Amino acid sequence: MSAVPRNFRLLEELEKGEKGIGDGSCSYGLEDSDDIMMSHWNGTIIGPGHTVHENRIYSLKITCGDSYPEEPPTIQFISRVNLPFVSPVDGKVDPSKLPVLAHWNRNNSIETVLVEIRREMASFNNRKLPQPPEGSTF
Repeated sequence: MSAVPRNFRLLEELEKGEKGIGDGSCSYGLEDSDDIMMSHWNGTIIGPGHTVHENRIYSLKITCGDSYPEEPPTIQFISRVNLPFVSPVDGKVDPSKLPVLAHWNRNNSIETVLVEIRREMASFNNRKLPQPPEGSTF
């Protein structure tokens, strides 16, 4: 089976992202609707319940390079967050520290990454980490 071309794949993701994912805890869409290369995306994660992240809304920038989906997107938090895979300096996600990015395969998607980040927020090691003031940004 041949691989789906990048833009067809991203169009599918855009359609899915605009409809909202599951329970609405993660969403994503193009930063600029005129971005014909569909490279620059915004993402939102609503912090999981029963954690220090509960009721917080986290904003992220997602960049899908020319080799996406063969290569993972780059992810950067706009909202300040304290997580082991996020740089405390600029909010960039270290792909080597987040399994979904470290073990990327072309069947993963922007949705997969956001859902996995949210799952990590709720993990035993991260659910009680002290967080920066709500609403602060990088």
